[in-house]
Amino acid sequence: MVVYAYLLALRDRSLALRDRLLRAGADRGDVPGWVLVTVMSAGIVAALVAVAGDKLRQVFLTAINKVSP
Repeated sequence: MVVYAYLLALRDRSLALRDRLLRAGADRGDVPGWVLVTVMSAGIVAALVAVAGDKLRQVFLTAINKVSP
């Protein structure tokens, strides 16, 4: 009798865990969308560096030199 009650409690807990995991899976987000955003951001940075890399480097070094003693 005790074993049967233990098995019922174990079943209830496993079903509750399964339900929680299934609900959590629905909130994971849109993975292909995030991959697209990441790739596009990397492309924008690469394009900026290709077009204005020397000027950006000069602006950065000027700013650092003004801050450093």
